[in-house]
Amino acid sequence: MKHLYSMQNKHTRWASFENPSAGKGTAGHENNMAKGHAFERLPSGTSVNLLNYDGAGVVTRMWITVSDRSPNMLRSLVLRCYWDGSEKPAVEVPLGDFFSCGSCLCRFENELFSSPEGRSFNSYVPMPFKKSAKITVTNESKTDLSHIFYDVNMTIGDETDTNALYFHCHWNRVKNTALGEDYVILPKINGKGRVLGAAFEINANPAYGNHWWGEGEVKLYIDGDGELPTLCGTGTEDYIGTGWGQGTFCNRYQGCLTADNEKQKWTFYRLHIADPVYFHSDIKYAIQAMGGGNASEVKEMIEKNVPLIPVTCDPHDEAFMFLYKTDKPIPEKGWINYYRSDDYSSTVWFYLDKSENELPPLPSTDERI
Repeated sequence: MKHLYSMQNKHTRWASFENPSAGKGTAGHENNMAKGHAFERLPSGTSVNLLNYDGAGVVTRMWITVSDRSPNMLRSLVLRCYWDGSEKPAVEVPLGDFFSCGSCLCRFENELFSSPEGRSFNSYVPMPFKKSAKITVTNESKTDLSHIFYDVNMTIGDETDTNALYFHCHWNRVKNTALGEDYVILPKINGKGRVLGAAFEINANPAYGNHWWGEGEVKLYIDGDGELPTLCGTGTEDYIGTGWGQGTFCNRYQGCLTADNEKQKWTFYRLHIADPVYFHSDIKYAIQAMGGGNASEVKEMIEKNVPLIPVTCDPHDEAFMFLYKTDKPIPEKGWINYYRSDDYSSTVWFYLDKSENELPPLPSTDERI
């Protein structure tokens, strides 16, 4: 804790509507210095700058709140971050997803993000830049937003470490995952850096009834991996530190903020802070779209042409069975893991040694909602 009381050659700046330039001695001057510019309107199709700063520094905190926190608006408001004059954003993600809560804002706190009462967003992810920083929010919905409030906090002074990595964020969604194909959280990118973690939102396909959807294993392909990854988990709930299903909980490094069995919706996150994932030449991050259920019920679904591919059977009192790409019949009893098709979306946070990446742009609003 020594850093809390040791003086450093740094200076603090806050950007907000009361001081959009984050300048020294220029804040709060409107309305005769009596709270003249706390918020702005954000009409449909327009953008607002949260930060536009020339020079080196580190964004240390972002706070945002908006008047419309519906799922549609949280997926239609897009946060973008540009470092060191890059034309392509390093961060391009729906607002709610960036802060790890997806389209369902609720009260939570983890190591990097929080919403103290389910009405605001906080980020404490350090975001260094060496020449400039630009952060914007765009309203890509068809509805005007009546209020957006924010502040972006940063430190300036000492030049940013020349070896500092740039913060990036990527969002993806596949509304109907393909049978037998892994859902890609982060397509392969080249460079060196570190994965900070990921957040997920799953809308389970009702065709599978109340069967468990979360048997998929996370895979991380790093530094030249081919068909097989270096890192592989054992199941979805295992990856985020729980087991035997997934209820609601909120911890520093892992949590499940939504576990709605009635709506078949889950929102959860996993942060690689204490257990870093480094890569030195390239990385790809994926998860199997796989679930499981009782053997007799799986056989019934197959007879009804529900889309699935059997993978394994655990009869509990007999030998474990491989079923994938075999002609073996479904056993009469046991637990069957099977590939299935669900609605997956994800946000991945990572650092990279370059201010731009080669990832595809954000999907259209219709594809996000």
